[in-house]
Amino acid sequence: MSKQNLWFLTLASLILVLGIYYVTMPNDVLKEMKSMTEEKIVLEEIKEENILTAMRVNLEEERKEKLEVLKEQLVSEELTGNEQNNLYEQLKYLNEIQGKEEKIEKKIKQEQNVDCFIKIEATNISAVCVSNEHDSTMANRIMRIIQNEYKEKKNITVKFQKK
Repeated sequence: MSKQNLWFLTLASLILVLGIYYVTMPNDVLKEMKSMTEEKIVLEEIKEENILTAMRVNLEEERKEKLEVLKEQLVSEELTGNEQNNLYEQLKYLNEIQGKEEKIEKKIKQEQNVDCFIKIEATNISAVCVSNEHDSTMANRIMRIIQNEYKEKKNITVKFQKK
């Protein structure tokens, strides 16, 4: 018997055994396997669509924790007026950058038709944009849109995520 015939018989018998296995498998197991496969596909689609949403939620939770800590410190009776003023300024700053991030995201969406997530940290600004098509020209345009919101120079990074 040649090697080719041996491989053919092996593969044919494997296919036959798997076919019989699936035909005799209980319906409960088949339904469960099918639903697990469908759930996986749905989860992958949700992940792709909600990359930016997940980033926003994480940032919002992080800022919420900072705000709570600052508010707790602010009501402390041991603080001097100057320290309370500094804490109040930090609270005000967090609210301002959140508004600025939203404004920049909307502006990029309007001008470049790209969904972005913006995170501002002092002089560093990160932009994560979801787009299948991107190049250095688009990144430069996005950087200019962000920089035009400020008088002073900012360190801006632009990253792209595929849809």
